[in-house]
Amino acid sequence: MNYTRPRALLLFFSGFLGLASNAGAQAPETASDATVTYPAEYFAQFNPYSVNDMLQRIPGISLARSGSRSQSRGGGRGLGAGGEQVLINGRRIAGKSNEGDSQLSRIPASEVRYIEIIRGTSGELDVRGGTQVINVVLNEALSNVSFAYEVNMDRALDGTLVPGGRISATGQYAALNYFLSAEREPRYDFRDGFESALDRFGDLAETVNRDETTDGWPISLTANFGYEFSPTDTANLNFSWTGNDVEYDTDRIITRYQSDAVASRIFERDTQPSESTGFEVGGDYMHVFDNGSRWKTIAIVNEKENEFERSRFKVDPSSSVETKDLYLFNYEKYQERIIRSSYVFDLSQGQSIEAGVERAQTIVDTSLRLGLLTGVAGGQEFGGLTPVTSSVGTVEEMRLEYFTIHNWSMNDRMTLETTLLVEDSSISQSGTLANSRDFSFFRPKVDYRFDITPSVQFRGIVQKIVNQLSFRDFTAGVDQRDDEQNSFEGNSDIQQMSWWNYEANLEYRLPNDAGVINTQLYYQTVFDVIDNVDVSRDGEILSARGNTGDGRRYGINLNNSLRLSFLNQPNMLLTAGLSVEEATHYDSIRGEDRERAMGPRDGGSNYSIGFRHDIPRLNNTNWGFNANKRFLNDFMVWDIDKTEHYSPALSWFAWAETQAWGGLVYRFEARDSNERCRLRTRYAGGTTVTGYVNEVEDSCSINGPVYAIKVRGTF
Repeated sequence: MNYTRPRALLLFFSGFLGLASNAGAQAPETASDATVTYPAEYFAQFNPYSVNDMLQRIPGISLARSGSRSQSRGGGRGLGAGGEQVLINGRRIAGKSNEGDSQLSRIPASEVRYIEIIRGTSGELDVRGGTQVINVVLNEALSNVSFAYEVNMDRALDGTLVPGGRISATGQYAALNYFLSAEREPRYDFRDGFESALDRFGDLAETVNRDETTDGWPISLTANFGYEFSPTDTANLNFSWTGNDVEYDTDRIITRYQSDAVASRIFERDTQPSESTGFEVGGDYMHVFDNGSRWKTIAIVNEKENEFERSRFKVDPSSSVETKDLYLFNYEKYQERIIRSSYVFDLSQGQSIEAGVERAQTIVDTSLRLGLLTGVAGGQEFGGLTPVTSSVGTVEEMRLEYFTIHNWSMNDRMTLETTLLVEDSSISQSGTLANSRDFSFFRPKVDYRFDITPSVQFRGIVQKIVNQLSFRDFTAGVDQRDDEQNSFEGNSDIQQMSWWNYEANLEYRLPNDAGVINTQLYYQTVFDVIDNVDVSRDGEILSARGNTGDGRRYGINLNNSLRLSFLNQPNMLLTAGLSVEEATHYDSIRGEDRERAMGPRDGGSNYSIGFRHDIPRLNNTNWGFNANKRFLNDFMVWDIDKTEHYSPALSWFAWAETQAWGGLVYRFEARDSNERCRLRTRYAGGTTVTGYVNEVEDSCSINGPVYAIKVRGTF
């Protein structure tokens, strides 16, 4: 192919920027199929600790690790062909919580042969990435085992020191390879907060001084085994278990005012212990036939169980006598069973087809009990208080999907992948609310890729996406963000949100591994948006999660990663990102279109910057920082009788590490104060539309900067 003219223009552009080659490391290789290969020698000068350390040295790696932002809101519906974007030895790890990406910090760098960034589509891949796929290829050995460990110590705002650590083993014995890891990481947080509330006339009504302590010690165990029975038969078995007991305590001093004078002072204490456990078992088997076609099957069983209890006490400061006036108990058990089987074969030279079926069962059991102090004693299941609410529910979904994926290498520069998927779903609910419904969806996808040059790639995607429902919305639950709202209603009529996604992406990899520039444009038409809806009854104003109306989203994402070679600093890596998004939908409560609520996982507009400096000559020292902040789209929540506005705050993270005594890696980390500010407006005499502003609460809290020291090593 003749790349002379466009290549000359691109080289002129890079020369104008003054980009020099990265003389400090072996350059990666770019194959004709747009796969970029980084051999282990590329990272040798950095002496990395794990695969995760290796990836952080690759320009533009965030594109592969984060996937397509416009497609990542599907909610993890089953396994699908997309999945997470990490392969180990070319194979997908059969798991949802225990997948390839979670292994990257556990596999020692010494075990890696090379890393591939796969930018094209192919019928040979176990996943079909919306952007790129990372393939980590390990060394082959008859008998080999490597251990990696890390111990750390965090310091919280109140001076508490919290230790943690992890250990992992990566090994191979003949045809068996395995990953084993155990981790116990502290989750301690001390948050200091203050809130002031103004009444409907603008006068100070009350203040709240709040101290919150969260103390959790989650533990996780994972195991991944792979066995090659023959060159044509391979199998993998994966297991993970997690457990976490959390103590969450809150002390509040509520001061109420009248005519600018203190009218009363209330002391409250909350205890909110919770227990959670979960496990996942996954396995896959693949057989390769003599003609090169493949049959593969993946099966996963997982379960998560969480129990939450809240007791609120009024405290008499003079006598320290406590009186319980609220009790909440919330239980949830989530179970999922999935099996996916498919057959892949070549239709002709350059064309392949994968046809298969996926069957999934999801079951959620919930229970909610609310007791209040009204003078009538209740049983221990209501904390000894008067029973007010008792709700139980079971939601089950049986889903069956049929899919066909056609991959066509049109020539050595263009590929076209077409997916046709038909889904049948049945959702049944029993308990306090009962309902049963059937759904059918047609979810096509077209993924076109054109390598304009070996360095420039265009990607175009048209896709129908169906969101995974949160079955927690079907039954009554607890709103832990609002001390004055004990619980929220369930909705048995909620249905899946879906959207058409139209996406165009242009990626330019600068010569000599000098950096990556990526631009993405997308537009989405959204149906059956899920938000708060009006379920008021018997004169009581109530809301629940439900389908409020249709909407749209569109935006642009810019991601740049640049080595500062033109400053004679090839080991300095600068990254920057900018995302601008506009999202609106119809609000059934307000009766008009409005901006969508923008939570941390809902996209929105933000900018980010990162910097990394490797200094191999100084004992493999490196340091850097990452920072990001939202703008334009503040996180806003609209409810039936209140609105909440969450101000964006700058989030940052910095580190410095070096290799010193004993050949160990010593790392220092610092994180921001995690400031949270919220402006809540409460309405009375009706809804946010028909009522009046009754109170405005202005609340802020911080947990202070967190400092950590980590020591890592391998043997």
